[in-house]
Amino acid sequence: MSSCLVVLTTVPSPKVARHLASVLLKKRIASCVNISSGWESHYWWKGKRERAREIMLVIKTRAPLYTDLEKTIRKNHPYTIPEIIAISIQKGSKDYLDWVIRETAQPRSR
Repeated sequence: MSSCLVVLTTVPSPKVARHLASVLLKKRIASCVNISSGWESHYWWKGKRERAREIMLVIKTRAPLYTDLEKTIRKNHPYTIPEIIAISIQKGSKDYLDWVIRETAQPRSR
């Protein structure tokens, strides 16, 4: 089993997605952030069914960095309760997972 995670979050616009990706990469708490547009989310909010167009971010990181990554997402996210879901990577390409580890092992600026 790997010490790497995939973290998912959704944001309301490409501008927010690019900003969040940039912050995570600059801090070296993510090795890669995929930005995928065209998501339509359906959900309950304050007792009402809602629907929104959103952008999905797929973030690759290491498990020990999760707390810092979550804090950074919350600080830079416009939603009151942002979606932040971490999924453990059970298996994956050794070369790719080694790269994730290397790229997030660099000194981070705060």
